[in-house]
Amino acid sequence: MESALGPFAGKSIDEVRSYWNARPCNIRHSQKPLGSREYFDEVEARKYFVEPHIPDFAEFARWQGKRVLEIGCGLGTDTVNFARAGALVTAVDLSDESLAMARKRVEVFGLADWVRFHQANAERLSETVPVETYDLVYSFGVIHHTPYPEAVIAEIRKYMGPESVFKMMVYNRRSWKVLWILASYGRFAFWRLDELIARCSEAQTGCPVTYSYTRQSVKGLLAGMDVTRTRAEHIFPYSIPEYKRHEYKKVWYFRWLPDKAFHWLERRLGWHLCLDARLRRDDTPVEVAGHGR
Repeated sequence: MESALGPFAGKSIDEVRSYWNARPCNIRHSQKPLGSREYFDEVEARKYFVEPHIPDFAEFARWQGKRVLEIGCGLGTDTVNFARAGALVTAVDLSDESLAMARKRVEVFGLADWVRFHQANAERLSETVPVETYDLVYSFGVIHHTPYPEAVIAEIRKYMGPESVFKMMVYNRRSWKVLWILASYGRFAFWRLDELIARCSEAQTGCPVTYSYTRQSVKGLLAGMDVTRTRAEHIFPYSIPEYKRHEYKKVWYFRWLPDKAFHWLERRLGWHLCLDARLRRDDTPVEVAGHGR
């Protein structure tokens, strides 16, 4: 569903925190000693190998000398690259375990002076993170995992000024992955789509909350903002058993698909719906209803 009044409204933020504490995103991307420089290098290399659109979307170098607020930093892969580019970063995450790894990461790479961390529920961000204007608010693959996404957007608006940019990735409801989930796990039971997407959206099954959006419906989520760019990215082409062994073997139907055709398909059915947005020039406060908190 695409509304906070949908099937995930009864889920608690504690359930979400527990899920990500149990297995922070990408934590198994390396077999090197956990928390070492070699570990973090391999995590980054693997992440950007399978999701090569991220650096282009984030535009790390663009934010040199700017202030960046990252909502949902995870292990800190993008966090570190913003800091390396010379941005002053405020990084937020709900998960204690993820933040511990992200803090270790910036220490390992000597970037602690460039990043400050906060543990916070993004639905109530301003209760923890001082309200200041940022040049960029960035959230990649996070907002769709909270019970009330509209509440997060309402909070984010507080940290934006007329020139601020908001970059967000949420999951694309009209994507190859959704079709794959329906075919592989749901026997095309469209009436169970929300449940199936949540259960199968991440490497660790059973994610308590996963909303998905179309190009049209995501504009409703971004109340008070104008979307300046939208694109779909990322179809995962690799066979999962081999991928878990850190081997990159494409499934048979993608092995025979030319690269140009594959990228054409990604632009139309990519799992990652990437958006740039700004506050409306005539912006007025927007009421966010149905939070049920």
